[in-house]
Amino acid sequence: MKKVAIITGSSRGIGRAIAVRLAHHGFAVVVNYVCNAGEAKKTLDEIRGEGNQAIAIQADVSKTTDVARLFDEAEHAFGGIDVLVNNAGIMPVKPIVEMETELFERTFAINVRGPFNTLKQAANRLRWGGRIVNLSNTSVALGLPMYAVYNASKAAVEALTKTLANEFRGRNITVNAVAPGLTPTIQFFNGKDKEQIVHFAGMAPLERLGTPEDVANLVAFLAGPDGGWINGQTIRSNGGLE
Repeated sequence: MKKVAIITGSSRGIGRAIAVRLAHHGFAVVVNYVCNAGEAKKTLDEIRGEGNQAIAIQADVSKTTDVARLFDEAEHAFGGIDVLVNNAGIMPVKPIVEMETELFERTFAINVRGPFNTLKQAANRLRWGGRIVNLSNTSVALGLPMYAVYNASKAAVEALTKTLANEFRGRNITVNAVAPGLTPTIQFFNGKDKEQIVHFAGMAPLERLGTPEDVANLVAFLAGPDGGWINGQTIRSNGGLE
């Protein structure tokens, strides 16, 4: 029986790399997106172009009804769900004194309520031996200025990860988090000049930025049979940045 993976926010960037990698490993993939149907189609085309199965489902993870529909449509298309990757998120970069209440609330709606909604569905829907991988960020450990609200939201994701690994006892479901380092995505480049990007690239001992594929490699490991004894962990994929 082919295994099925839902990857939230997988129309581009790290999410797309994860979707492509899991499809390469034989998963039928559900590409989730909010509004960018064109980018979602590119992800589908890449996956299907290699002869693998995938569908795209529009859903806003911050909305309970959207998430329920996401799982409904995935089950209808493929018969069940084995893997959930919580990748959807936003990254506001502002000092707290300038952080608008509305942006604070939106960050937590997407970055925390979103995983809450999907994890709640997964608790009832994932098949025996399933895998859950939540995306955090190394910025939580670094405590960089300007990232206070974002880091708070990702710290919540790490707390959910550890707790749910215990709550899912008895179903052979693992729950882990991956915390990428500095990775060149649209969110990363937003608001940074060339000098800042060069500085960030040199921070890790390996002296480069990560790639979406670096993150996808680790997610694929955790989602596959070789990662079955790893549970309740947050793993930092960052080239030694800490």
